[in-house]
Amino acid sequence: MAESREFLYPQKWLSKASTGDRVTYELRMRIISGMIESGTILSENKLAADFAVSRSPVREALKVLASEHIIRLERMGAVVIGLTEKEIEEIYDVRLLIETFVFERLARMDTNELVKELSKILEMMKVAIKYSDADEFSYQDVLFHETIIRAVNHSYILMIWNNLKPVMESFILLSMRGRFAEKSDDFTRIMKNHELYIEAIKTKDRALMIESLHRNFDDVQGKVEDLWMSQQMLSKGVEHPND
Repeated sequence: MAESREFLYPQKWLSKASTGDRVTYELRMRIISGMIESGTILSENKLAADFAVSRSPVREALKVLASEHIIRLERMGAVVIGLTEKEIEEIYDVRLLIETFVFERLARMDTNELVKELSKILEMMKVAIKYSDADEFSYQDVLFHETIIRAVNHSYILMIWNNLKPVMESFILLSMRGRFAEKSDDFTRIMKNHELYIEAIKTKDRALMIESLHRNFDDVQGKVEDLWMSQQMLSKGVEHPND
């Protein structure tokens, strides 16, 4: 892919990705961030030139994004639909349902190894805060929750999570970049929320589990607001692919 323009998606996360995946991740980030606005017409030829790839990986990327309902496929391209604030909140509703279910399963399991693994991830999150590395913090944050979900070994829950993850990961990246830049004080609270998560899993205290879920997911509204602020900032003066 071309390196002539700044990419929103961390390129170091894509070292083993196919060309189609690279285009998919970057296009998703540009659409969710608002860099590519709703209603924009995406041309296969223009995107292929923009990313310095053939039309085949572009076509592959557009099919994936259409399955996520953020674009609508058209002849030789697509139209950007984007996501409404309501749709973003609904995605987090599904995530809350998943993690509530997982917590109930964990209450009947040996969680000693899980607690150790989560504690390690928490330390990596602290290191990311120390070095003001929003992308690494986002990576570890997603890994923290995915580790909890994978622990119950439920194939269909994992399938739902995997379907949500790409879009949700984009939200988290955009939100955390904004928070590191403008709201660094938030991270004391965010870390305490994650520590409570671990304590709830360790003690298998349902009341504590409920509290930890609410503390983490009551923060979602703030994340949604941060995302919309990021969209407004990024969409100002940015050249769109169909220009």
